[in-house]
Amino acid sequence: MKLEEASGQTVIQQSAEFPRGLHNAFWFAGFNALSYQIVLSSPMILYAKSLGASATVLGIVAAMMPLLVIFQIPAASYIPRVGYKRFVYAGWGIRVLFIFCMALVPLLSSFVDATARLSLILLFLFGFNLSRGISSCAWLPWISSLVPPPVRGRFLTIDAAWVNCGSFVTIIFAALCLGRSPAAWQFSILFAFSAVAGAVSLIFLKRIPEAETPEQGRTSTTRVPWREIANYSPFRKLLRMIVGWAFASGGITTFTVAFMKVETNLPEGTILLLTSTAFIGGLCSLWFLGPRLDRLGSKPILIFSFFTYIVILGGWFGMASRLLHPDLALICFLQFLTGLAAALVGMANTRLAMAIIPQMGRNHFFALYSVVANLTLGISPIVWGLFIDFFRPVSGSWMGIEWSRYTIVFLVMAICFVLTIVLSRRLHEPEAASFEQLLREILIESPQRVWVRLWPRF
Repeated sequence: MKLEEASGQTVIQQSAEFPRGLHNAFWFAGFNALSYQIVLSSPMILYAKSLGASATVLGIVAAMMPLLVIFQIPAASYIPRVGYKRFVYAGWGIRVLFIFCMALVPLLSSFVDATARLSLILLFLFGFNLSRGISSCAWLPWISSLVPPPVRGRFLTIDAAWVNCGSFVTIIFAALCLGRSPAAWQFSILFAFSAVAGAVSLIFLKRIPEAETPEQGRTSTTRVPWREIANYSPFRKLLRMIVGWAFASGGITTFTVAFMKVETNLPEGTILLLTSTAFIGGLCSLWFLGPRLDRLGSKPILIFSFFTYIVILGGWFGMASRLLHPDLALICFLQFLTGLAAALVGMANTRLAMAIIPQMGRNHFFALYSVVANLTLGISPIVWGLFIDFFRPVSGSWMGIEWSRYTIVFLVMAICFVLTIVLSRRLHEPEAASFEQLLREILIESPQRVWVRLWPRF
């Protein structure tokens, strides 16, 4: 919006409202969460485990989605020629077809052995994640072009709330569908539900307004300066922190589910109900942040989230070492904190990237940002899976602690988060508040202080 000053100069005032039609992005996010949480989360891990998948194979299942995001690098150059909406829509449509194929695999159990079915699932997951990896490179530039900077934090907070609502409904449905000893057809119903939800999400995706792609990107044949992009100082610091966070957190969901299945012998339905509390935590990020993300900045939110991850891993370490009893209330609390921390990190990272990435070369900046984050997220569960398999024989007591493969891996993950906190303090965000100011607002100045003060009285 342009305004004329008395001096005759033109000042650009950016709107603090969402563009018309952008609400369709929230509906898309909700139905998309109904779809991908089955294919990329606990239900798929449990199905692979039922087919005899080892920890390394589970790591590959978890890693496939982020690893294949590497194809964003060559794909980014084609976005200006195709357009944001068409690029994303094509990839999302293809991946829905692969989910329909996955829904047929459990029905083959009467004449195809478990190893072959696991191979088919891995094949279809590869196709699903390849199409997603290519097309998703247009999503962040598209949204960055549509959402004005003053309300990006609000947009990301609402978007996260829709995602977590959809994810919570999905996991509850999956838990009720699978029960204690699920048959093959029950997994087939889950995958079919995922495919239908994905198809519905395409309706809302098509209704999101298109944004103009840079004109120079449509005709330019200049070599992309990837080295210069990576060496842009604020961006480089963000990438370093992203690598630390992604490596430390990349195996938490996969191997806490595996820990509950192997070490506590909980049934699949109970595990899914427990993991669903993570999405309640993610939904509570809307209440926790409110307007704080735009006002305080991303940096203090990230530091707070990484400290929360250390507390979470301390809880899992306590259960793995037999210092804490793995009761359902404790697991629910840890899952809640995991969802809250993951949502906070996701929103803060995306907002910071939108703030520091220049408009010139935006598609390639976001492609490199996504590839670095997702490659690390992809490598991480494979490394942790190999780590767990390597330490499988470890069993013993030392310093009053029962040491096992899970005890070691949770401890090392926590140490990685300590290093990530160091990297996050070096981020370039001049307008960000201090971490101490965030704590002061949460514990003293905000309405939540009532709960903190009442806590000792219970």
